[in-house]
Amino acid sequence: MARIDELRLMARVARMYYEKDMSQSDIARHLGLSQATVSRALSKARSEGIVRITVNVPNGIYTDLEERLIERFGLRDAIIVDSVYDGDDQPVLRELGAAAAYYVESAIQQNEVIGLSSWSSTLLALVDAMHSVPRKQDIKVVQILGGVGNPAAEVHANRLTGRMANLVNGEVVLLPAPGIVGSAAARQAFMEDKYVQQATGLFDKVTMALVGIGALEPSKLLAESGNIFSADELESLAGKGAVGDILLRFFDEYGRPVDSFLNDRVMSMSLEQLQQVDKVIGVAGGMRKCKAIRGALIGKWINILITDQFTAECLVPGD
Repeated sequence: MARIDELRLMARVARMYYEKDMSQSDIARHLGLSQATVSRALSKARSEGIVRITVNVPNGIYTDLEERLIERFGLRDAIIVDSVYDGDDQPVLRELGAAAAYYVESAIQQNEVIGLSSWSSTLLALVDAMHSVPRKQDIKVVQILGGVGNPAAEVHANRLTGRMANLVNGEVVLLPAPGIVGSAAARQAFMEDKYVQQATGLFDKVTMALVGIGALEPSKLLAESGNIFSADELESLAGKGAVGDILLRFFDEYGRPVDSFLNDRVMSMSLEQLQQVDKVIGVAGGMRKCKAIRGALIGKWINILITDQFTAECLVPGD
């Protein structure tokens, strides 16, 4: 226990610092002490219980839940948005997009190679909410899932990549191929195209990947693009235990890749390549995707998750 005169000094310094908003250097000058002495007094004031700091978390902020997700799945970060789930995914998409946009604006670095998945509604919401990121140099934005599809939907994939590149003043590198081709031979033919090679040649250099997480049933945007497997093929994947996908690469509830000949028809970055990326940001929400998101987390295919409160509670129930 500190002596009474030491406690008196701690209390006086603490009041000057916390109640009168004086800086440590001003307190030192006023009391004729060294700044180091003032700093030690403030530190001891906390250990003695003279100062107790509390954080009042605003409504709609889920810090505890975020920390549980980070600890449970070994994530670098987790962001949970407030939402009212009534079966309509659109409000959730907007909130996810806004949160993801703020995160990307803050996290983007010089010389970043940003890998961007095509055909993701959440990523479209991200770029629609994102502000310009000035004063960053030598940035590339590359499609890591083939962006060719139904012309009525293809505009979304191109808008997604092009707008992101404009916002970060970066270079666009498109992957001019469908997400799913008709055969392994067709895939090989696409892989010999020089423009496809420009994109795939950057896969191992991606430093930040932005991906959606799909349930076994394709999303509306993906279905409209035509980049989907047939009902029989999806049934075959389900029979192998598939619960979801990233970049049309399917995995089971334990995050294990589902071994299927269908992989030979996919034009995208592989899960193994994705796992080597420094920042892999999964933006996904909605209760129908809970199993898929959990599988992606267990498999460690993403290391940063942006989701909504109801999905987060599904991922860490009873904690």
